Amino acid sequence: MPAIRQQISIAASPRTVWSALTTPEGLTSWWVDDARVDPRVGGRVVLTSTDELGEPLEERGIFLDFSPTRRIEIAWDKLGAAPSSASRVQFQLARAGGETRLSVVVSGGDSLDDDETFDTLTRDWKASLKALRSSLEQG
Repeated sequence: MPAIRQQISIAASPRTVWSALTTPEGLTSWWVDDARVDPRVGGRVVLTSTDELGEPLEERGIFLDFSPTRRIEIAWDKLGAAPSSASRVQFQLARAGGETRLSVVVSGGDSLDDDETFDTLTRDWKASLKALRSSLEQG
């Protein structure tokens, strides 16, 4: 089963990166247009962005793992038009000197079996992580 694997170093503390991954304010600063988060294992996360046609695109998921400043895992619902539907995303944070190393793994979901979608999602994740680093290092 294919998986998207990305890693980035960010000149910010794990606590700062954690906040950008787990709060509505943090998520809307780099990833989506709107976010609702119940930050706990079993809590719901609802992210809204805009698709290529300018229409709202909603992703709904549940936190499977929520280990503050270390690890998050979200299972996305199977319903919906988002390419991430029925997939999982894992974020792992580690201190690396004065920076935080963030590793992301996206797995599961039928969309990752399609080469074109896989390539698009890989590019999107790379761009999103660069946006995260930029928002934290400049803010």
